[in-house]
Amino acid sequence: MPRRPIATLVRLLLLASVCACGDAGGDPLIVYTPHGADLLEHFAAQFEAVHPEITVQWLDMGSQEVLDRLRSERANPQADVWWGAPAEIFGQGAEEELLEPFRPSWADQLPPEARGPDDLWFGTYLTPEVIAFNSAVVPPSEAPQDWDEVLDPRWRGEVLIRDPLASGTMRAIFAALIYRESEGTGNPEAGYEWLLRLDAQTKEYVLNPTLLYQKLARQEGLVTLWAMPDIETLRATTDYPIDYVIPAGGTPVVMDGIAVVRGARHPELAREFVEFVGTEEALVESAELFFRIPARTDVDPERLPAWLREALPRIHPMELNAEVVGDRTPEWMRYWDSNIRRRGEALGYE
Repeated sequence: MPRRPIATLVRLLLLASVCACGDAGGDPLIVYTPHGADLLEHFAAQFEAVHPEITVQWLDMGSQEVLDRLRSERANPQADVWWGAPAEIFGQGAEEELLEPFRPSWADQLPPEARGPDDLWFGTYLTPEVIAFNSAVVPPSEAPQDWDEVLDPRWRGEVLIRDPLASGTMRAIFAALIYRESEGTGNPEAGYEWLLRLDAQTKEYVLNPTLLYQKLARQEGLVTLWAMPDIETLRATTDYPIDYVIPAGGTPVVMDGIAVVRGARHPELAREFVEFVGTEEALVESAELFFRIPARTDVDPERLPAWLREALPRIHPMELNAEVVGDRTPEWMRYWDSNIRRRGEALGYE
C-alpha cells in the first residue's frame, strides 16, 4: 500500500502550531476504536511524527464494547478519544455524559445528521452496509442482490453473522431492517419476524470480524452482512475470495463519528487528534488507503479514488427515521437476544 505522503506531515506541523500540546507528560494518548490495525497504525504514526514526546495507543474493539467500557470507566476515564461508532451509539454516549464538547474547524462542512448535540461528537466517515459472499463458490450474479434474497432457502445454514451485541455495524443493520419492515411506523413486530427468518438461515454468530472473514474465506459459510469499506480493504490486502453486493433496494448508511472522552487525561491532544482526523487531507488518505467514504460534503470528488467514484451512484441510502432508530435500537437488540437468537429454526421459520 502507498506510503503516507510528506504533505501530510507538513499539514500536521501546521496543525501543531496552533495547539498547546504539552500536557502529555510522557503518557500515551489512548484511542478506543473499532477501525482496525492498518488504519490506526497509519494515523498514529503521523500524529506521533508531530508529537515525538508521546505515543498513540489504541484499543481495537467493537463500537458497542467501546460504549460499555466508557460506562465502566466513568469514575476514572482511561481513554482520550473515541473514534468510530454509528451515530446512534455516539448518541447514547452523549446522553450518558460520557463525551466532552469540542467543535473542530471542519464541523460546518458536515451535513446536519453528522453533528451530535452540543458539539459532543462529529461524523468522519459514511459506511454503507452490504451483502458479502465467498466469490470462489458464489458467482456475483448468483449472490443475493438484496436483503430479502438472503432469506432464500439456498442460503440456509450458509449465513455467518458477526455477534450484534458487541458490533455497532450489525446493530445498525438489524435496526435498519426492523425499521424497514415497520414501513415507517417503528412497530418492530414485522422486523422481528424478518430476523427470526434470518436466524433460521444463520449457521453461526461469530465473535469478531477477523473470525468472520476467515470463516467466510474457508467456506464455513458463504454469505454475510457487513460494512463495505471493510470488505474493500480485505480485497485489497488479502487473497481472501470475498466480494460484495450493494443491495439494490437500499442500504443503511452508517454515520461513523469521533469524540473527545469526558475526563480525558490529555484533553488538548485529544482535541487536536479529532481536528486532524477530519481534515480534508486525512479524509482523502482514508479513502485512498483504507476505503473510507468522507462525511464532509466539501471534499473535491476528483480527489477521491476511482473505486469510490464508481460506487457512489450505486449506493441508495435506506430511508430511516434516525431519532426513532436511535431511541429504539437498545430495546430491539434486547428483544433479539432474548427472543430471536437461535430460536428461528426451532420455531419453524423458513
